[in-house]
Amino acid sequence: MSHLPYLDHAALVALAESAGIVATTCQCTKTPLDGWASLPNSLPDTQLEAIGTLLAQHDAEEPTFSEYHPDGTSYWAVDAPIAPRYFPYNRANVCRCRECGRLYLRYQEGGGYFVDQRIRLVNSALIVDAPADGV
Repeated sequence: MSHLPYLDHAALVALAESAGIVATTCQCTKTPLDGWASLPNSLPDTQLEAIGTLLAQHDAEEPTFSEYHPDGTSYWAVDAPIAPRYFPYNRANVCRCRECGRLYLRYQEGGGYFVDQRIRLVNSALIVDAPADGV
């Protein structure tokens, strides 16, 4: 169980809009993270502070592994929608860079013989409140 507060759509959008005004150069921007990527070596884990989660812990059902791509995007696309009820967002924490305040989504991808920390910059323009219907 996570001790992080659950961020609903309104809370995520509000955070993203406030962080979207950050324009300073920072160590966290050394590697482009507009789409999902493995946590780069240039971004120390300690530079990120978890401030909330998109994992709806009050749900009795396991979060879906279905992705949301109504316009034909893919998991790796920089313009893929950020749909918190869909994978991988429904398993992600929201983290803030301790240096500049930018927001990132993080989750642990795992399967078979690997574990990978994945990260994506939060872009408020891409956040959608897509219902979980038809998952």
